[in-house]
Amino acid sequence: MNVKEIVNLILTNCNIPLLEKTCDRLMAGSWNSEVTGIVTTFMATVDVIQESIARGANLIITHEPTYFTGADQTDWLAEDDVFLLKQKLITENKINIWRFHDHMHITRPDKIYFGLNKELNWDQYNIPGKPHCYVLPTTTVRELSTFLKEKLDVKAVQIVGKKDAKIERVGFLVGGGSLGLGSEQMPMELMRNENLDAVICGEILEWTLCAYVRDASQLGLNKNMIILGHNRTEEVGMKYLPEWLATLVPNIDISFVEAGEPFEYV
Repeated sequence: MNVKEIVNLILTNCNIPLLEKTCDRLMAGSWNSEVTGIVTTFMATVDVIQESIARGANLIITHEPTYFTGADQTDWLAEDDVFLLKQKLITENKINIWRFHDHMHITRPDKIYFGLNKELNWDQYNIPGKPHCYVLPTTTVRELSTFLKEKLDVKAVQIVGKKDAKIERVGFLVGGGSLGLGSEQMPMELMRNENLDAVICGEILEWTLCAYVRDASQLGLNKNMIILGHNRTEEVGMKYLPEWLATLVPNIDISFVEAGEPFEYV
């Protein structure tokens, strides 16, 4: 099968109409390239590309950008050494990179949350009709942070609020969800409307949800925030994506390569 045939199968089996405006595009390679193996990953970093080459896989399905901006624009990179060297690595090894982001999130169930819930075993706690909200057995911010740190291999957890606060109703906004995605007030409205004790999130802006939770806690309200990082909250979805892909293309080797969070801590 070639790249185009596999991508068409994936999109056909997303239970939503195809999006006209989307970042889900072929970022490198050719639609007509015959696929020797597939790697799924959070981001097609140089390490991920090199590991894909070592595995004999020439199609990388990435969730996030390859070329450093949300829309993978490359016009500003024409004379950039980082881009040129990365592009050389890709082209010389005939690697194809397809981004699977918008359709992956919009299909139901959201395939990032599918992997997250499977890893955490949280389907049982999901509030019906509220795919991002859960009622957990009573725990504390500290205990939940420790659990998530271990399950999602997080190097450092940031907390806003009170570490020993008891919590049950929790929202989980993966990736950039806590930024509002076009509506800065959305995370605060979710916290208010669903009466959440805590929100777990990936990325933050310190003057939006972070500030709201901080003020709430300082006013004596039981509002808390656990910050894990964009990568750590979404890569688990790409970890479980091969299971679904194998039902669509059973005769091609499919594996997951971890991109990992980009930070070291001192």
